[in-house]
Amino acid sequence: MAAYTTIDNPGEYFNTKLYTGTGSSHAITGVGFAPNWVWIKKRSASGAHGLLDTVRGVHESLASNSNGGTNDDSNSLTAFGSDGFTVGSSGAFNGGSATFASWNWKETATAGFDIVTYSGSAASSKTISHSLSAVPKMIIVKCRSADENWAVYHHTLGNTHALFLNTTGAKSDTPVFADTTPTSSVFSVSADDRTGADGKTYVAYCFADVKGYSKFGSYTGNGNANGTFIYTGFKPAFVIRKKSSGAESWQMHDNKRDTFNVVYHRLLAEDNGSEYTSSSNQLDFLSNGFKMRATNDGGNASGGTYIYMAFAENPFVTSGGVPATAR
Repeated sequence: MAAYTTIDNPGEYFNTKLYTGTGSSHAITGVGFAPNWVWIKKRSASGAHGLLDTVRGVHESLASNSNGGTNDDSNSLTAFGSDGFTVGSSGAFNGGSATFASWNWKETATAGFDIVTYSGSAASSKTISHSLSAVPKMIIVKCRSADENWAVYHHTLGNTHALFLNTTGAKSDTPVFADTTPTSSVFSVSADDRTGADGKTYVAYCFADVKGYSKFGSYTGNGNANGTFIYTGFKPAFVIRKKSSGAESWQMHDNKRDTFNVVYHRLLAEDNGSEYTSSSNQLDFLSNGFKMRATNDGGNASGGTYIYMAFAENPFVTSGGVPATAR
């Protein structure tokens, strides 16, 4: 059956924006909407990831490659705008002549995305409200006030396991999400330091599937260069994938760094290194999903299990029944 969607123009809710640093404050425009969550990474040299959002406020940066708490840097991102954001003089966000990738999301239940801040407590299990009006498929939690690992809930792992965004480790049997499946109104956390300890503050990025726009799933590798195909119902604009059955990197791919297949430029969420350009983990972005084009353990080991989060460039079929085209 055709994959009809409620979002005909995904670029109104997610977009990748590439830019070159100047070393002095300047506005990055052309995102296409007012972003609520901005994730920035230097491509041309090493440098920490920077994750900032409108709920915590400008300057309040977290790094996916670190367990560190919030870094309040007035020279990082200095403003959120109606069509992008403004970066200051920080080398990690705006080093002169350096190249950068930014991934931008709009926070709205329409696009299945909510940003939640909360404080922990001594309770062994507590519920945190969200505004998705749908069951979250993926939740990324970070302690803001202390050095703690990023905890990742993914529905394919179940409520007793988690991954950690700043490490390469395989899925772990852990009670960080209180061994409780999220609902359409709340998710649960334990008193673990990583998700809900008394006296600590947290931010959670919550995602629900939106047909034709976003998908949070898993696949099994086949160890073949004519690799596994993953159906999403849209042509991807952005994919993060991680081997959950073993220790491998969080690989980040988008349609702006590679405008044609194959897709091979990679940044790693847990790593502060520059962009990788080898073909060892390449894939194709297709009109209705993505397909592995390498045999590496990072993306397509035979029998390996992988989780992913993906956002659309175009739905496979629009609400009016118009099909998208492959690249």
